[in-house]
Amino acid sequence: MTNSTVIDPPDRSAGTADADSGARGSDFARLARRIAEAGLLERRPGHYALRLALVAAAFAGGWAAFFAVGDSWYQLLVAAFLALVFAQIALVAHDLAHRQVFRSRRASGIAGLVAGNLAIGMSYGWWMDKHTRHHANPNHEDHDPDVSPDFLIWSTEQAAASRGLPRFLGRRQALLFFPLLTLEGFNLHVSSFRALARPSLKRRGLEAVLLTAHVAAYLAALLTVLSPGRAIAFLLLHQAVFGVYLGCTFAPNHKGMPMLRGDDRLDFLRRQVLTSRNVRGGRVLDTVLGGLNYQIEHHLFPSMPMPNLRRAQPIVREYCEELDIPYLESGLLSSYAQALRHLHEVGAPLRGRPSTAARP
Repeated sequence: MTNSTVIDPPDRSAGTADADSGARGSDFARLARRIAEAGLLERRPGHYALRLALVAAAFAGGWAAFFAVGDSWYQLLVAAFLALVFAQIALVAHDLAHRQVFRSRRASGIAGLVAGNLAIGMSYGWWMDKHTRHHANPNHEDHDPDVSPDFLIWSTEQAAASRGLPRFLGRRQALLFFPLLTLEGFNLHVSSFRALARPSLKRRGLEAVLLTAHVAAYLAALLTVLSPGRAIAFLLLHQAVFGVYLGCTFAPNHKGMPMLRGDDRLDFLRRQVLTSRNVRGGRVLDTVLGGLNYQIEHHLFPSMPMPNLRRAQPIVREYCEELDIPYLESGLLSSYAQALRHLHEVGAPLRGRPSTAARP
C-alpha cells in the first residue's frame, strides 16, 4: 500500500480476553509495563511550559493585531490567524483534560476553565465529560457521543433508523462533510451554553460566568473596532476556520474505522487499537494536530504527554505485530479519503443502494 500501512490479522477472532484493562498479565498490562519501563509516562514540564507560553503569546499577539489594524478588511487575515490560535488552545485544553500537563486535578481544572471557557468560549466541563465517554467506548454506536447521529450518520443501522435532518443530510453527507465543519465552531459554543442547564455539570455557575465573559468581550471587541458588516464577516470567517481546523484534527482519528454496537465486546487493548487510526507525518504535523496523529498511542495511554507519543509508537506497533493486532497508519490525505468513503458508503441505503460498509 502506498497511502496506508496495516498489519493484516490472521483469520480468527480478535478475542475478548481482558475484562479489566489493567488486569495482571493481560495483553494491555504487558504493553503498559514496556511503556513505563521506557519512561514515557513521565511528565514533560519543559515542553508544556514552552507550548503554553507560545500559545498564550499567539493569542495575545492576535488580539493586539486586531486592535492595531482597526476597521479594515485586512482583519480577515487576523480572523483566520486567531482561528488557528483558538484551535491550538482547544488542543491544549484537551491535554489538560487528560492531565498530561499537571499532576493535580485542581490545577488541570483551573487551567482548563481558563483555556476552554474564558479564552475560546467552550465549556471545559461539558467537553471533558463528552470526551471521557468517547475514550471509554470509541466508535461504539450506543456509548460514544462522537458517533451519535445528531447530524451525520456513521453506520448502516443508523441510516435505517434515521429521521429528519440526519436522513436528509445522509444521502450526500460525504460531499457535505467539510462544508458542515464550518459550523462546528458555532456548534461548540451552542452546546456549551446548553450544557449549563444540566444539573450534572460541575461548577455550573463558574462555567456560566466565564462563558458569558468570553462572549461579551468577543462581541464587544468586534462591535467597538469594526463596522457592522466587517464585524459579521470577521465572526463568520473566524468561527468557520476554527470549526474546519478542529474537524480536520479529529476526523482522521476514528472516522471510517470499525464501528461497534450492542453487545460487541473487545478487551481494552483491541478496543482502542482497532477503532483508531494513526496519521503519518513529521514534527510539523505533530504540532498542527496536537499529537493526535498518534491516536492509537493516545487512546491506550491518555495521560501520556504529547511529545512522548512519537517515542511510544514503535513500541506499540511492534507489540501489535507480536499479537497479530491490526495497526493502521495512513497519510493525512488518505485518512480523510477513508473517512469520506465510509460516510458515502453508510449513506448508500438512503440513496436506494446497498451499502458495502464493513462490520468489524
